[in-house]
Amino acid sequence: MRALWMLACRSAWHRRHALALVALSVALSSFLLLSVERVRHDLRQNFSRAVSGTDLIVGARTGSVQLLLYSVFRIGQPTRGMRYSSVEAIARDRAVAWVVPLSLGDSHHGYPVLGTTADYFTHFQYGDRQALAFAQGRAFEQVFDLVLGAEVAERLGYRLGQPLVLRHGEGEIDGNDHDDKPFTVVGILARTGTPVDRSLHIGLAGMEAMHLDWAAGVPLPGAAVPAAQVEQHDLRPKTVTAALVGLKSRAAVFAVQRRIAEFPAEPLLAILPGVALDEIWSALGGAERALLLLSGLIGLVSLAGLVAVVLTALEQRRRELAVLRSIGAGPPRVLALLALEGGLLTATGIALGLVLWWLAVATLGPWLQSRHGLALTLSWPSAAEWSLLGGVFAAGLLASLLPGWRAYRLSLADGLSPKGL
Repeated sequence: MRALWMLACRSAWHRRHALALVALSVALSSFLLLSVERVRHDLRQNFSRAVSGTDLIVGARTGSVQLLLYSVFRIGQPTRGMRYSSVEAIARDRAVAWVVPLSLGDSHHGYPVLGTTADYFTHFQYGDRQALAFAQGRAFEQVFDLVLGAEVAERLGYRLGQPLVLRHGEGEIDGNDHDDKPFTVVGILARTGTPVDRSLHIGLAGMEAMHLDWAAGVPLPGAAVPAAQVEQHDLRPKTVTAALVGLKSRAAVFAVQRRIAEFPAEPLLAILPGVALDEIWSALGGAERALLLLSGLIGLVSLAGLVAVVLTALEQRRRELAVLRSIGAGPPRVLALLALEGGLLTATGIALGLVLWWLAVATLGPWLQSRHGLALTLSWPSAAEWSLLGGVFAAGLLASLLPGWRAYRLSLADGLSPKGL
């Protein structure tokens, strides 16, 4: 067996230039398979960790996916609001540790404005329970203080102390600006790679102050309230979009969820973020399978190249194989030799694909984390990933059996005659 191994290695070395291209194609297919599987897996994990440390998200009774997408990811159709008195009642529940209300509906140059409390900067977590941090400035304290997400500050070129005018609603319709009540930037958050980066944060009092002289989405004629006089009014909000809830013990999550579902004042819905995300991934399962299928097809093309190269090389190796037959190597040994060469070539391509994959994750991982919130883990391949690579190796061995069977059927005279195969 050792002699056969040495012979296969030497034969491959003599054809190293052609085989290098095949190994590179196998490496690229392995790289793509690993990348698709890791991105698919880590994307699930990152979506799940976009709001970390929150046990429940509470809002008016609607679809769980709609509530999650709008309140956390700021996408989708707006949900109906819930009473602020209901938020206060939930906060008084014996099992609740903290509650952070969220109020959405306004925007600035297409970026959503989030009204909340200062507790948001204390309790909201992302990633692996990472807390929000300030790159510059501080949290809002006054009515018209504003905190920018990192992407908003970078894309629009804003800085501390700059006055900003917010827009009523989420569109770009002219005339809906709250230009009589400008806000002042007092803080800029560090980049998180989550929807926080694409949001502007104000206090609930500031959100209420903007709408003191508005009704049904339009300003009230003759009822304008100057910015200097807003604190003379009651700035306690009447409704909010949703609330993030943290519990003293996760063991109480289902009991609290049931109590919220039976809330007597209004119909409410309490969702577990992870469960709602599972519903999203169930709907997107077809797209995931399509990506894996595409990577598999690329792998098949690479293996087809392997077969073509080995078959082409048979013409050049007729005399080599005939010499082997003449010194006593039977057809099974010739078949084993070609299968071993194919396996060696496939294994080399897989190893090269692993190296490329590790380099890509190490190089692009920090950038993807900071820019897009996708944290790719630099680790040894998982069991699922090893199974994919094992499938590539097995397919490479099977692909090499075709030219091996062709060589198996060659007679000694075929190799010593001047004719082709």
